[in-house]
Amino acid sequence: MTDIALTYIGGPTALLEYGGVRFLTDPTFDAPQTYEPRNGVTHTKTHGPALTPNELGAVDLALVSHHHHGDNLDVLGTALLRDLPLTISTTKAAEDLGGTVVGLEPWASVRVGQVGHVTVTAVPALHGPPGSEGRGPVIGFVLRTAEAPSVYVSGDNASLLYVESIAERFGKIDIALLFAGAARLPVAEGDLTLSSADAARAAEILASDTVVGLHTEDWGHLTESREDFRRAFTGRGQYVETPRAHRVILRNA
Repeated sequence: MTDIALTYIGGPTALLEYGGVRFLTDPTFDAPQTYEPRNGVTHTKTHGPALTPNELGAVDLALVSHHHHGDNLDVLGTALLRDLPLTISTTKAAEDLGGTVVGLEPWASVRVGQVGHVTVTAVPALHGPPGSEGRGPVIGFVLRTAEAPSVYVSGDNASLLYVESIAERFGKIDIALLFAGAARLPVAEGDLTLSSADAARAAEILASDTVVGLHTEDWGHLTESREDFRRAFTGRGQYVETPRAHRVILRNA
């Protein structure tokens, strides 16, 4: 087995090396800009990515929690998917994007890698407080392989009840990549992603030893920062600092 490593690119986007497979989470590579309003909502990207698609090296597949919000899959991110051998996302994303996008319903699994030894399981996510199902389908992911730590990629999930269901299904999750930032929009009530405090609670529920914060900066609708996330884990020994464009070892093989 190779080391488990992560290179943080910006926003929800990171390159995760796990089980010999290079996963890209929620690709966002556009330059800073304000996007045209969609459904009455204007999104502003405040910072660009730390790496361009051409600087990533080989990517085996993308994990896209949902495709219908630009802060999780933007214009250049969508273009990148066309060059990848595989993308795993929701069934609605597979229907809308086509190409090599494979859609999974929650709790469905697929085996990936050259010898198919990494199992990717789609897990439920709720993009906001109870009643937010109308925001469109969103999933997270659990990655597992024999004799290696398990990994949870939360996607834009704000529900601790869903986190509890993941813990009930899989038990301890060793490494948690938690999308946070307490995103808020004028057209919705409540946090649309985990707050920093809820991220800390999610890590407790999962009994995770290692936690990385994603989706904590680079967008105007985030109400909490990367520093807020870091503070929520003070004294817990779980948080791993991931500077932009630096390959950080999360666990040695």
